Amino acid sequence: MATTATNRRVILKEYVEGYPREEHMELLRGAEVPLRLTGAEPAGSVLVRNLYLSCDPYMRPKMSRPLRESYTAAFVPGDTITGYGVARVVDSSDPRLAPGDLVWGITGWEDYSVVTPPATRLLSKISHHGAGEGAGVPLSYYTGILGMPGLTAYVGFHEICAPKKGETVFVSAASGAVGQLVGQFARLAGCHVVGSAGSREKVELLKTRFGFHDAFNYKEEPDLGAALKRCFPDGIDIYFENVGGAMLDAVLLNMRVHGRIAVCGLISQYNLADGEKDAVRNLAAVISKRLRLQGFIEPDHKHLYPQYEAWVLPYIRDGTLAYVEDVAEGLESAPKALIGLFHGRNVGKQLVRVADDE
Repeated sequence: MATTATNRRVILKEYVEGYPREEHMELLRGAEVPLRLTGAEPAGSVLVRNLYLSCDPYMRPKMSRPLRESYTAAFVPGDTITGYGVARVVDSSDPRLAPGDLVWGITGWEDYSVVTPPATRLLSKISHHGAGEGAGVPLSYYTGILGMPGLTAYVGFHEICAPKKGETVFVSAASGAVGQLVGQFARLAGCHVVGSAGSREKVELLKTRFGFHDAFNYKEEPDLGAALKRCFPDGIDIYFENVGGAMLDAVLLNMRVHGRIAVCGLISQYNLADGEKDAVRNLAAVISKRLRLQGFIEPDHKHLYPQYEAWVLPYIRDGTLAYVEDVAEGLESAPKALIGLFHGRNVGKQLVRVADDE
């Protein structure tokens, strides 16, 4: 049995201004690493073999030079990029986890990672995978519908927006990891849901696979306000915000009185310098329409994960919920896959398969 392995890793080479490119990252072939903890690590550390890595929009701000305080620390040039992933435990001094356990949480963009406290608190044991009655959930789902994006969709829609049957719901970036779920959650709640996406293919996916009542390609709409008025003649009760900029400005004028806006992301703004960012000119509507606009992040709501998992698993197993993944093969494909998010190349949840679970 091997006692060491070659550990490839992806690093950030330099801070990014504007759109990231593949040359901002580098795959290092790496040295041999032991397949056991050495004892030099802090107590409670876990050695994992990474199986799937998640590409998420929140990673883009982490690639820029930190100019102001944020809820998540910037990447450090020369260090391994980190993000959500699925892994198998190889060795552990954490009493919660044993060799052979499958986990999801924050890990490194590399073949093997040593996760140390306090990050080990974000590793969750996977129970719903494998053969047998009630199991059989794909491991990759823990980068998406059963991972951070799923809980994000659940918290933003059900906890923050508190939908009522018959309300109208608009979702931007609706074919992505979070948006595709929000639309389906809205349909299950008895709401009328419309989504926007950046291609005709994605618009068709929203309507035929995810059950959106209507959808439009924002790139083909010269007037976003008019498009929203066409889809919501009586206004929008709930807006799940993933985009920001001109879309948010148009939505504000089309919200109904006492509407709710859950601000999950602002992907249209992440690659712009401060002087280039779109001004939001219609904020007065927040007052005149008595809107509630709330930003949120998934880590603040980890305590709700058991509730969410119990709620969503039956819908996954009986086929009520669809989930589309865009899987890139191999660690070497990770930089290109991440960059594709910011150009709309992915269809569904973007992830990277690093290794098969053998």
